[in-house]
Amino acid sequence: MLLELTRWLAHDLRAFNVFNYITLRAVLAILTSLAISLLVGPTMIRKLTQYKVGQSVRDNGPQTHLIKAGTPTMGGALILVSIAIATLLWADLHNRYVWVVLFTTLGFGIIGWVDDWRKVVHRNPKGLSAKEKYFWQSVIGFSVAGYLYATSSLPANTELIVPFFKHLVFPLGAFGFIVLTYLVIVGSSNAVNLTDGLDGLAIMPTVLVSSALAIFAYATGHLFFSKYLGIPYVPGAGELAVFCSAVAGAGLGFLWFNAYPAEVFMGDVGALALGAALGTVAVIVRQEIVLFIMGGVFVVETVSVAAQVSYFKYTKYKYGEGQRIFLMAPLHHHYEQKGWKETQVVVRFWIITMMLVLLGLSTLKLR
Repeated sequence: MLLELTRWLAHDLRAFNVFNYITLRAVLAILTSLAISLLVGPTMIRKLTQYKVGQSVRDNGPQTHLIKAGTPTMGGALILVSIAIATLLWADLHNRYVWVVLFTTLGFGIIGWVDDWRKVVHRNPKGLSAKEKYFWQSVIGFSVAGYLYATSSLPANTELIVPFFKHLVFPLGAFGFIVLTYLVIVGSSNAVNLTDGLDGLAIMPTVLVSSALAIFAYATGHLFFSKYLGIPYVPGAGELAVFCSAVAGAGLGFLWFNAYPAEVFMGDVGALALGAALGTVAVIVRQEIVLFIMGGVFVVETVSVAAQVSYFKYTKYKYGEGQRIFLMAPLHHHYEQKGWKETQVVVRFWIITMMLVLLGLSTLKLR
């Protein structure tokens, strides 16, 4: 939106040509989304408190979390508004990838909003049923996957790249690409949602991973850099650096209020949307495996839940009594049960994410 204005002004004032640089607009997107979050946040928290949009705490969760009951939730709506406004202001709205990621992010956000609303109105910690949630996630996931494949301009844009190996790629074909894209988007969405269980735990890794994806997007969309780094060239992908920067800025603004002790929770409206956004960007820039590396905390949290549930069902079927691998799942609750303070778990998971993000960025050169 503002990009079009600056391009019009550039006909008379050449200084406005500087706004054509993606790097500048990425910085402006960070600042814009951060400012919106910080300015609107206090008002939003007051309104959520006023309307009693409070978090329901599950009975089988850690007892120390019972004190959090009633804390305003659905704060992820603030993140989505900040991202959407910053992206619409500073991104090139003629770029199809910008609309793809916005559609995916807001679509999953709507699913999360309905889930949160049911939790708040009906006081049911489970919200949407698993079948309903996965159905609508699948509708969006397959739609996006089909569109990306149908509009892919180069064969390399549908290949699976293996990091750390210069020439190791796997042609996926239509079926493979669509299935992989679906799994990455829906899997990332639910992984972030499962991680969102402690104050600030999910949002900071999201900021870090999104910031790294902004670098990948910029390099992938730049003909010279992509050739030099040996990664696929995806025309137009560079604009996603603006979107990823908006995600990082909005996340940092939200963290101001979500840091321990949290004044507001993200809710499914934020967690599902942010995870889907990361997955979509990773697919477009052809870095699905790198996302798996950088989002290692999200992956381990998801695996801990799957392993816990599977092992419990297996032992209950075989021995008549279910047994557990972890003291409690997801994994962050396991460490709480072992005596770690909530802030210790959060900060240590942040540190792990920082290291994993650096490892992921190293794949740009280590081949």
